[in-house]
Amino acid sequence: MSNLVEINFDGLVGPSHNYAGLSLGNLASAKHGGTVSYPRAAALQGVAKMRHNMALGLVQGLLCPLPRPNHAFLGALGITEPADETERRLRAAAWSASSMWTANAATVSPAPDCADGRCHLTAANLVTMPHRSQEWPDTVRQLRVAFADSAHFAVHDAVPACFGDEGAANHMRIGTSHAAPGLEIFVYGKTGGAFPARQHEQASRAVARLHGLDPARCLFVEQSGEAIAAGAFHNDVVAVANERVLFTHEQAFADPDGTYAAIRAALPEAEIVVVPASAVSLADAIASYLFNAQLLTLPSGEMGLVIPLEAWEHKAVRAWLDGMLASNGPIRRVLPVDVRQSMANGGGPACLRLRVVADPATVDPRFLLTEPRADLLETLIAKAWPEQIDPADLGRDSLASSVIAARAALLEALELSVLA
Repeated sequence: MSNLVEINFDGLVGPSHNYAGLSLGNLASAKHGGTVSYPRAAALQGVAKMRHNMALGLVQGLLCPLPRPNHAFLGALGITEPADETERRLRAAAWSASSMWTANAATVSPAPDCADGRCHLTAANLVTMPHRSQEWPDTVRQLRVAFADSAHFAVHDAVPACFGDEGAANHMRIGTSHAAPGLEIFVYGKTGGAFPARQHEQASRAVARLHGLDPARCLFVEQSGEAIAAGAFHNDVVAVANERVLFTHEQAFADPDGTYAAIRAALPEAEIVVVPASAVSLADAIASYLFNAQLLTLPSGEMGLVIPLEAWEHKAVRAWLDGMLASNGPIRRVLPVDVRQSMANGGGPACLRLRVVADPATVDPRFLLTEPRADLLETLIAKAWPEQIDPADLGRDSLASSVIAARAALLEALELSVLA
């Protein structure tokens, strides 16, 4: 187990990236719905973020966009030419590039937590939203290529769709180190006012069973209804954990004191950094995506928080961050990155990555990023990705052809035509 490290697998922003406003409860998605998107700029921002993390000395992975437009999805609904607004939204769902937010691709349990000593990944069914519910079969196919070494990995299909599962965006892990057995925290919702609670408790319990987790090292926690109602559609919008540290908003959980007590009972070394609502309101936390950050252990042993520029530029959030850095807390560095195209559609730095604790030597190397591979991606994106997409263009044959050709060129360049 000595070679285990955390690898962040970022989803490359797909060539069909658009702002159709499909995600109920995601305030940023709704706000920008119907506006023009910039797929080329978005994908280049994503690669720059990956380069940023590599420059910190971290291992960086990559997952490819899924095939879009998804004609099979439309065929199953009997849609050829949309006749009304509902059918137009369903057509937009078939074009969605939402797989870029790989935090929802799967739930991952590292080998030290699993009874068989392998890393387990269960694809999320994402059943709450039509544009995401179509992802998991293609996601599983890609995960089974990336993590094909059955001596070290087990990749599971999604749990039955009657139990909503949104993946790692509602799952955290806390422990003394990535390589040590950890406490896995599954966060589920019950109510969110006008917005749906996206994670079902029974889905989380099924994942824990599939992964062979020790029940004594699992915690099932209810997300606060007020957080969901405020726009925290996933727990990773209000809380993030890394090794021994939980970084959370005061209003993230239905029973915060009980949650903290349970974590400390299982892991006495736990450090819980709570941002009070009096300093950063729920509305400000969600607008800035302060918690949709990557909390990372740097090679120096320090912890760094990779945040979106929107959080760094937010007056109340910046004041709290400056105070945190001036203290002697566990988070020693704050590292802003520009992911504005993703943010405008409701996904920050944490949404863009799936955390996998593994020995990099056991992962298919085609999914690990290097500087030459990043150069290759940037050249290809600049050439093949559409410069902009107006949602009104979705469905046009010329756009479909360019999107399909761009993804095919990517798979050929990465020698991953098996995913075509």
